Amino acid sequence: AGTVGLMTQEVMGLDAAYITAPWSDRPDTSNAAVALGIANQLTNILRDVGEDRGRGRIYLPLEDLERFGYSEDDLFAGTLNDNWRELMRFQLGRARDWFARSEAGVRWLAPDARWPVWASLRLYRGILDVIEQHQYDVFTKRAYVPKAGKLLDLPFSFLVAQVR
Repeated sequence: AGTVGLMTQEVMGLDAAYITAPWSDRPDTSNAAVALGIANQLTNILRDVGEDRGRGRIYLPLEDLERFGYSEDDLFAGTLNDNWRELMRFQLGRARDWFARSEAGVRWLAPDARWPVWASLRLYRGILDVIEQHQYDVFTKRAYVPKAGKLLDLPFSFLVAQVR
């Protein structure tokens, strides 16, 4: 997932201020690009747990299932209990941490690339909020940001993108 972040960073380009700054003053945007790729992939995994279980697949780390006392059988049964909720709180926190790590790098992208990246970052992170609103039921409910929420967020993402 981090490789996608690195590739897209190169396609979008970096801000002129970054390019002209002395090497010693340039932050490492590669770490942020990798973080955004990981954050997006974790969000995909969390959103798709229900669909993946229907295909006989588990992408959540098995050591985390064990840590929170939630079995593979529980997952395949779609069991919603306190163990599941704690596991999901942990996973959502992990994904949010990766999104937070990515933000510093977005600020250094070329100006015309910042708005779409901020919008996608914010909207994808919003999927995590929807999972919480559904009380972590990813087995019977699909987590997505509704169209109205997307439209309302676009101007805010535009404003955020103007700040470097």
